[in-house]
Amino acid sequence: MDTIAYIDCSMGVSGDLLLSALLDAGLAMASVQSALALAAAPGTYQIESSRAQRQGLHGTRFSIVAAGDSGALYSLAEWEARLQPGRLREPALACLRCLVEAEAAVSTTPIEAIRVPPSTLCEILAVLAGLHELAPGGVFASSLPLTSGVVERGHHFVPVLSPVTLEILRHHPVIWQPGFLPGELVTPVAAALLATCARFDPPPMSIERTAYGLGATDHDWPGALRLCLGRSLQIAGTAPGVAAPEQVADTDWVAVIETHFDTMTGELLGGLMERLFAVGALDVTYTPIQMKKNRPATLLTVICPLELGEQLALLLLRETTTLGVRIQHIRRLKAQREQVRIETELGAMLVKVKRLGDQLIHASPEYEECQRLAKAHDIPLAAAYEVARTAIKNAIIDRKERNEDVAI
Repeated sequence: MDTIAYIDCSMGVSGDLLLSALLDAGLAMASVQSALALAAAPGTYQIESSRAQRQGLHGTRFSIVAAGDSGALYSLAEWEARLQPGRLREPALACLRCLVEAEAAVSTTPIEAIRVPPSTLCEILAVLAGLHELAPGGVFASSLPLTSGVVERGHHFVPVLSPVTLEILRHHPVIWQPGFLPGELVTPVAAALLATCARFDPPPMSIERTAYGLGATDHDWPGALRLCLGRSLQIAGTAPGVAAPEQVADTDWVAVIETHFDTMTGELLGGLMERLFAVGALDVTYTPIQMKKNRPATLLTVICPLELGEQLALLLLRETTTLGVRIQHIRRLKAQREQVRIETELGAMLVKVKRLGDQLIHASPEYEECQRLAKAHDIPLAAAYEVARTAIKNAIIDRKERNEDVAI
């Protein structure tokens, strides 16, 4: 199983802290220099790293040293033309695009007018090279510190947490926690890297090694980022009902929206369900309930992808009689599902197979397929289901129990 990375951002995260932590974890300097060469920028860029200690933490600090003509600034289009082909090209451009679009939105400046220095792209490329090399199994991030207050920059006061950072991350399922440390703890470059490379639903994992990136700070706190590398932890055991090692569930996060209705008719509720599914809901259910004054009512529960949560909640406020909705972000464990074509005495049909990792858990007929065969052969739907169940038992379940290969 490939190594995964968990980024602990509780003390802050920036591009330089990420790269420092990756170097501390063993990122080869040759990989960094190869990544920097992709930028095709004027001047020469070298990474200088050194071991450091701060308040009991041992880690690595780095700096990018530029030589030659390195003061040029380039637009997104110019970087797209300059960046050399390679596996890092598209991730780097996605990260750069995320950064530039957020800067343009916050400053109300055309995207083509935003200029990015070579040092920023080099930092992005170096971090991407490290994540690809050390964590091919995926990158996961902790909750982020949400700081408050303002700082003076030039002749203006600006919020401590950059508006560009918030613009980058506002569309992502980030979990924000109150931050009590001073300063800007999440930089725009780090936000762009996390938005394009990381997931914010850390899995259970076994930690095999840790690394620390140390940054420059004048505060009485370490200014460090912890990087954990390890394996995704599969729940296993030998007791009855405990999953075996090969029984691994998928996991993801969804939005769950709930509200109550007591003034909508059945026809309106039916139309609402169709509307929600058409927009992208994963599931829609109605549950009879009793509200205050013992009024009969309906509880609506909608499950949808995280990115659709706000959109569907606003749809409910616009198109129903409800005055408010509740939204939660919930982690799911899911069995693997797939459709398999099998042969039956009525002809070929698709059936639904449920798995946990390598283990077959259940197989069942698809309603639409049984209905199709029932109409084609002019037989009752129940008879088509019976034929399908028999074929599933012969073609899938019995062969699996005999440890024969099943073409699924």
